[in-house]
Amino acid sequence: MNLLLINPNTTQAMTDALGQAARAVAAPGTVVTAVQPSFGPASIEGFFDEAVAAAGVAEQMRHAPAHDAVVIACFGDPGLDAAREASTGPVLGVAEAAFHAASLVSTGFSVVTTMTRTCVIAEHLLHKYGFERRCRGVHGTDIPVLALEDGGLACLPQIEAAAREALARDRSGAIVLGCAGMAGLCHTLQARLGVPVIDGVSAAVKLAEGLVGLGLGSSKQGDYAPPLPKRYAGWAAPLGW
Repeated sequence: MNLLLINPNTTQAMTDALGQAARAVAAPGTVVTAVQPSFGPASIEGFFDEAVAAAGVAEQMRHAPAHDAVVIACFGDPGLDAAREASTGPVLGVAEAAFHAASLVSTGFSVVTTMTRTCVIAEHLLHKYGFERRCRGVHGTDIPVLALEDGGLACLPQIEAAAREALARDRSGAIVLGCAGMAGLCHTLQARLGVPVIDGVSAAVKLAEGLVGLGLGSSKQGDYAPPLPKRYAGWAAPLGW
């Protein structure tokens, strides 16, 4: 199958790292193409960044190469609903995928993320997806997203300490890594912490493969029906349908 991975920010090093993380867990025969918008923020660390990044996701969906499934590789899941409108195949956000995976292996999980200011974004998603009763806490580390663009090894001690505190304080059974840039740290953290550690990129890739294998895609009934044909003005003109 062909899997399109969209990094909603514009940092090429992170796009490359996310593509590598996806390929590391992909099944034989899954071809991962990692792309990023032609415009937008270098990292996504707030509502304004996310709004612009969502438009970048829409751009990539509008001109996407042939694909069977899509993964949006940012923990805020920017543009997820819009991408589902634009695709007949399954579209997975890494936050939603991680929450589902964590709920299958624990009765309660904690999220360890980057900037404390983005914790509320994760909390909004937990409510939107219906996981607010399964998540026992969202914890910021105030690690800038771009500090993880090289894999984040230098940030490992800080993330591990935050995860240990979360497990003890929240009485959780699993940790969800709240940034796609933490993907490369997942196995090391799981070995050190002794609990399931869920990276949303890996979870989204495997769920996407499963949905494609089941012959399931984005519903075209109702609110995920294709966008209505219309002109778009200004810089968005090429995105019109």
